[in-house]
Amino acid sequence: MSTDEILFDAEERMEKAANVFRDELRGLRTGRATPALVDHLKVEYYGSPTPLRQLAQINTPDPQSILIRPFDQGCLKDIEKTIRSSDLGMAPNNDGKMIRLQVPPMSGEQRQKMAGRIKKSSEDAKVACRNIRRDANKAFDTAEKDKEMTEDERDQGKEQVQELLKTFEGKIAEMADKKSKEIMEQ
Repeated sequence: MSTDEILFDAEERMEKAANVFRDELRGLRTGRATPALVDHLKVEYYGSPTPLRQLAQINTPDPQSILIRPFDQGCLKDIEKTIRSSDLGMAPNNDGKMIRLQVPPMSGEQRQKMAGRIKKSSEDAKVACRNIRRDANKAFDTAEKDKEMTEDERDQGKEQVQELLKTFEGKIAEMADKKSKEIMEQ
């Protein structure tokens, strides 16, 4: 493998790790209603787990409530059951046509727990990026051993991978700080 191929693969994988973390942050409750809070829920629909966003229209008419309008009224009970069994901590109000969720304000203790959860998730994402760096460094060592590149090219490649890691760790830390501030300021 050439230096460019190894770097491209490492960058692509680090980008995926950062995107997974970003998606995880979107689903966290901040005390403000957002469709992302329920987007990830999987509803048992005709025997197969289906993402809620494929079964219903999800709106936030105001900052404290989420409205879920199923495309098929027959799955209303299934959606309600899924929300009740999830870890959202919200009680669905079913009026026969749609489900309304009230997003309760978060207590100071809940905010602290959420900030801790964000910190742990960001650390997990950083560890994933470090594992990708390790894999890339192994690829450089193997390429040098197989006489596909010189020692200088290998060392240069490893430095570039380290720079890539710093960039992605910075992005992840920035996303985590932003989300933590958003949670703590409300």
